[in-house]
Amino acid sequence: MLFYDYDRSSAAYRVRIALAIKGISVERRFVHLLRAEQRLPAYLEKNPQGLVPALELDDGTVLTQSLAIIEYLETLQPNPRLVPADPVLAARARAAALAIACDTHPLGNLRVVTYLQERLAQSEADVLEWRRHWVRLGLDAVEALIRPSPFCFTAAPTIADICLAPQLFYAERFGVTLETYPKIGAVAAACAEHPAFRAAHPDAAEAAPGP
Repeated sequence: MLFYDYDRSSAAYRVRIALAIKGISVERRFVHLLRAEQRLPAYLEKNPQGLVPALELDDGTVLTQSLAIIEYLETLQPNPRLVPADPVLAARARAAALAIACDTHPLGNLRVVTYLQERLAQSEADVLEWRRHWVRLGLDAVEALIRPSPFCFTAAPTIADICLAPQLFYAERFGVTLETYPKIGAVAAACAEHPAFRAAHPDAAEAAPGP
């Protein structure tokens, strides 16, 4: 399998964590977002959205969207589980994951920020406040939703933790601290000790350098 990746993409980071937890090896190909490589015709043929990640299967089938890819990996390699067997815990883990992946992360996506800067002529300070506002709002919700044990809902990481850790990396980059989020802070500490999360971290991702 061929994985189209970028080190600082939160969505790609999620899939790297899932691959590491599952112990699935893939060939990685970097798509440098700040060089607009995601808009090149060859890549758009594979992912018409012009986003990362994408996972190209051995038969040439291309899967897009991080959570869809993670669900595919869950089916391909059921253990260790990323979605709890208990239906209530499964729903809660998915809800926390979606709160981040669908309601929080997209508002700080590169194409959104670029539109704010270039088309709406927003200042750097205003864009920074935009980023922080939506991150805090999302983390407020996640703090209320999770039940650390020590991960978001269980003793092992689930899809919720896989979405939360990259969002926290993003939050740190833009000056949002975890001082008011004790439950999230506890989960962050557990993730930091887990080898799959360390291996998938942007600082360890061996990606093409970028600002």
